[in-house]
Amino acid sequence: MHTTIAGTIVAALAMFAASPAAGQEQASPAGERTSVDLTVYNQGLALVREERPLSLQKGTGRVVLPDIPSTIDGTSVHFLSLTDPSGVKVLEQNYQYDLVHQAKVLEKYIGKTVEFIRVDPATDREYTVSGRLLSTGYIPIPQGGRHGVAWNYTGGMIAEVGGKIEINPAGRLVLPGLPEGLILRPQLEWLVASRREGTHRTEVSYLAGALSWSCDYVALLGAGDDRLDLTGWVTLTNNSGTSFKNAGLKLVAGDVNVVQDMLAGAAKSMVARSELDAMEHRQFTQGELFEFKLYSLQRRTDVDDNATKQVELVSGRNVPAAKVFIYDGISAEWRAYARNPSYRSQGSFGQQSNTKVGVYVTFRNAEKEGLGIALPKGKVRVYKRDADGKEQFVGEDLIDHTPREEELRLYLGNAFDIVGSRVQKDFTSFAGGRVVEETVEVTLRNRKKEAVEVMVYEHPWRWSEWEITRASGSWTKLDQTTLRFPVRLEKDQEKTVTYTIRYSW
Repeated sequence: MHTTIAGTIVAALAMFAASPAAGQEQASPAGERTSVDLTVYNQGLALVREERPLSLQKGTGRVVLPDIPSTIDGTSVHFLSLTDPSGVKVLEQNYQYDLVHQAKVLEKYIGKTVEFIRVDPATDREYTVSGRLLSTGYIPIPQGGRHGVAWNYTGGMIAEVGGKIEINPAGRLVLPGLPEGLILRPQLEWLVASRREGTHRTEVSYLAGALSWSCDYVALLGAGDDRLDLTGWVTLTNNSGTSFKNAGLKLVAGDVNVVQDMLAGAAKSMVARSELDAMEHRQFTQGELFEFKLYSLQRRTDVDDNATKQVELVSGRNVPAAKVFIYDGISAEWRAYARNPSYRSQGSFGQQSNTKVGVYVTFRNAEKEGLGIALPKGKVRVYKRDADGKEQFVGEDLIDHTPREEELRLYLGNAFDIVGSRVQKDFTSFAGGRVVEETVEVTLRNRKKEAVEVMVYEHPWRWSEWEITRASGSWTKLDQTTLRFPVRLEKDQEKTVTYTIRYSW
């Protein structure tokens, strides 16, 4: 079973009481990773699961685990000896992140003798002078977060040379060695107790930040706006401070709070497939994880530090689509006052009009069209070929996590040749202001060279209790706050929709 670093140390000490003490011996480094798997979440968090060989002595000894992310959460580390699961315990853990920095190196030499290599201008030869370092020229700036301090260079190094004080002393500063305690990369140091001596195959799992992924989509509309090709790309960004070579990769889509089961899981090795086979199948397979979606890359890949990688997630060709025009006429400035008792009986409420008719593209996330997997949230950029056959950008929109077989609707902008207007034609108050009637007129004008259908959306904003008493055409109640009137317009045609709504409270 897995052993948490924060587990019971007393029991482990009792188990190894007869073993010799570790003392102050030098820690032995763990071997290089033999396997690594990443599970990356939407929230900039990743579960890293790696296997390494550890050379352990019988009893207790110190082991260093190098080349770990600088963003590791040390409290999340889980350790297991696959060679002897019950015979190895981690008794103590230190997360060491005091990395080499010029300011830190100089701080260690304050008050000590250092050397400055200078050049004699007469002979152009180098010579060395010794001095005592008094000030580094850096000042620490407390920071939040894990490392707690940053350094600001003031340009004011001070040294005592030949009994005199020099500000910014001339020459190249040379130090005798790297001060003790500074390391080149973050590392974990463990005090490990083992029943047996030898090399152990071990598994280490931990959470690390600054590993994130997002999804972006590219859609190409067909000439008739009734078909599209859609490709989804995963963008994986690694700023964790370490690289992961030949890694298994899984992605979790969803708003994860705590996923206990993930720490015990491990991505299994993928069998390499031929290039042709990879082209004919999706690179990712989609599975379930609790109430979230899990996407597994069907091959191993390198995830380099300070790099961004893109991998195709899904691709659909010739997907049925539709271009939809929607006119939502009430001015946006009134939407914040919806169902406000202070405004519900005022005749001027909602008189201002929006003239823009929105254009949308809709399609279904259907398996038969080459899609049909849960689509992670992301940005969809839409293109279309012009008369010369060149692709042109026509708009973009964001989608949320979308299950399979659900419809997606992308808002791409406003129609140029369709104009709308909305006016209040009548307003009457009854029953001491507890009942009001309002008549609204919506006018649409089509200046396109072909016929179009526009969906007019109206919203009973004044109050929650309402009824339509008259309407000039058919309408549908989509929900308590939305009405839809379909309007078909021929070329250069103008049409008007009129309805009367009664509110009561």
